[in-house]
Amino acid sequence: MFSLTLAIALALPLGAAAEDAPKPTPSPKPAACAAPEQRQFDFWIGDWDVTTSGKRAGESHVEKILAGCVIFENWTGAGGGEGKSFNLYDAAKKRWQQTWVDASGGLIEFYGELRDGNMCYTTQSPMLGPDGQVRKTLGRMTFFPQDGTVRQLWEQSVDGGKTWSVAFDGLYTRKAAK
Repeated sequence: MFSLTLAIALALPLGAAAEDAPKPTPSPKPAACAAPEQRQFDFWIGDWDVTTSGKRAGESHVEKILAGCVIFENWTGAGGGEGKSFNLYDAAKKRWQQTWVDASGGLIEFYGELRDGNMCYTTQSPMLGPDGQVRKTLGRMTFFPQDGTVRQLWEQSVDGGKTWSVAFDGLYTRKAAK
């Protein structure tokens, strides 16, 4: 009898008993980039008409990409210029970073944080001045969320921060849903 039971057990396909056993439910994978800090700039997501001093400056499409880890801007200026920005929260450095690139080969790296509900970026980069000379330029760019709009104020200084001039002061107004 012992050998008959052994023969039957050996004749069963390998793993048959394991197939009948209940399988453990895999634990859900944590959502990528779901920490509260990584959602601080979500107020900028959307489709926008952008004006400066009441005149059309362009339009911008801002969305989350790469599993929600990057806020991507696709900018088209009223004069035909184009640019893209990639914004992400760097958890290791505990700060935001924006990389701006444009169709003229321009590149600017900004670093910042959420301060009083506003996204505040700064940069220090070489820029070509009106005289053709390269200067160290300081920049500060702030996004202010306001009742369904976002104001973007970008200021620059070529004298180490003693004086600042406005490079761009734009109002992003949400496009009407289609």
